[in-house]
Amino acid sequence: MLKFVTLSAALLLAVPALAAPDTQQPPPAAAKPGHATRGVMRYDANGDGSVDHTEWTAGQEARFKQLDANGDGKLSQDELFTRTHASADKAAPTDRQVQRRSAYFRRLDTDKDGFVSREEFMAQADRNFTRCDLNKDEHIDAAECRQALRRTPRQPARADR
Repeated sequence: MLKFVTLSAALLLAVPALAAPDTQQPPPAAAKPGHATRGVMRYDANGDGSVDHTEWTAGQEARFKQLDANGDGKLSQDELFTRTHASADKAAPTDRQVQRRSAYFRRLDTDKDGFVSREEFMAQADRNFTRCDLNKDEHIDAAECRQALRRTPRQPARADR
């Protein structure tokens, strides 16, 4: 009887885990055990510890396709800011977040047609790579990007000095 109770308890605990939807996205095909799959390093396809421009471009192309939920070759503001269910916050965005997202979308939408095309998306991706590549060696890593993002833009010289 004790074995039956123990087995029943184990099954009751296991059923919710088995029935739960899979909310984890599989790691990229190139990911190796212990290999970073977050941030800029998720694009390190060859696992050499840095992301070259080719890897970055391929990763951004794949990201665009993933975001383009309806497959029309352009991103609406909703598509651009939709989070995968694995990383989705349960809380609605704050007013400030909505304003910042809207401003970012308008900046990406250079032709002002209300959508971000693949070309517009990739142009921003190239600007991001260039900004992170501080030493201009066509390779970036997480530390280099963190450093680049901490830098403040140079202020133009004032004419009245």
